[in-house]
Amino acid sequence: MNLFSQIAVEPTHETIYPGSVLMRGLALERDAELFAALEQVLEAAPLHHATTPTGLPMQVMVSGCGARRPDSHRWSAEPAPRTKPPMPTVLYEFAVECAVRADFPRFQPDACHVNRYQAGTKLGLHQDRHECNLNEPIVSVSLGLECVFQLGGVQRTDPIRRILLEHGDVIVWGGPSRLRYHGVLPVKPGSHPLTGPYRYNMTFRKVN
Repeated sequence: MNLFSQIAVEPTHETIYPGSVLMRGLALERDAELFAALEQVLEAAPLHHATTPTGLPMQVMVSGCGARRPDSHRWSAEPAPRTKPPMPTVLYEFAVECAVRADFPRFQPDACHVNRYQAGTKLGLHQDRHECNLNEPIVSVSLGLECVFQLGGVQRTDPIRRILLEHGDVIVWGGPSRLRYHGVLPVKPGSHPLTGPYRYNMTFRKVN
């Protein structure tokens, strides 16, 4: 049995900080099904460029499904759709499973935010404090190209841990880790059999 098939059967489970859990390979067994559902979302809500609440342009392209999030982004000339498509059942159920495995058994996401990265794109350190329910965790699923994920503390100046995230990896943070700063270093060039030259990140949240 090779490494990847073993991970698909027996995903790892690593506590990074209290409330932060990394589960490598958890999505591998159903990656094609998850990606097909993601493509349905992107067909209904095409990817677009956005700016941050402070007016800075985002390098990544974004989309989403589920409940409409509060207007925390000011969209660029390529506007976001007025309403978001419903969250596919397979995505909802997988997010719930991930949360349960990370010891958040009551999580019921009502929004999924999608980022698409290509070579050279990154996401600066930030907190998810304005646009979602702070009492619930965030479930983050990686598909496609690998990236270096940064997970820091509740202050921007706190030490940062760098974590390699590969296709199929899932990271969940909530509870005492809910307001940790996080971001993504520039993605390296590459190609993945399922996603081509891109990395997709789906983050599931409880908004309402």
